[in-house]
Amino acid sequence: MKLVFASHNKGKIQEVKDILGPLGIEVEPIPEDFPEIEENGTSFEENAKIKARAVCHATGLPAVADDSGLTVDALDGFPGIHSARWAGPDTTAQERNLLLLEKMLAVPDGQRGADFVCVAACVFPDGQEMTVRGQCRGTILHEEHGTGGFGYDPIFCVPEFGCTFGELEQEVKNAISHRARAFTALGSALRTKLEEGE
Repeated sequence: MKLVFASHNKGKIQEVKDILGPLGIEVEPIPEDFPEIEENGTSFEENAKIKARAVCHATGLPAVADDSGLTVDALDGFPGIHSARWAGPDTTAQERNLLLLEKMLAVPDGQRGADFVCVAACVFPDGQEMTVRGQCRGTILHEEHGTGGFGYDPIFCVPEFGCTFGELEQEVKNAISHRARAFTALGSALRTKLEEGE
């Protein structure tokens, strides 16, 4: 089976290839000149399906896409689906981190829980669709720690490892992250589909 992945992010593409490749699923990125897809859904699931549907329609091949973000308990799930854009189009990841920490200044340690969420969607030319969700539970620190990863990784602490995603070795993060969990679940669903000969 060949899938087109709705992303130009080389790191993300390789991660998905590493997860799905051993299952006999070939992953290729969308063409470089593919137009920007507007993510105007109201949930991670809707945004992932919007992207996968657009790519499937344009290529005629099964397409997969994901949408992910950080949901903070004390902020009623904010920033959620707006994780990459809420602070403005020209803000850096570090600026978003500092602004989020500012919003949480009055939140005590015991109430700083958060989830990284990733939803992967796969859409087939015959109209079949599947979505899977992966989550990783953690807490938001009071300051950045580590320079690895990207986005909110330096402020998201994983309790069982006692450090942030920004401090974890990449191999460890890739094994426990929300994206790894979502695409591992998607791989299992696709393998079942292949075995059933659909």
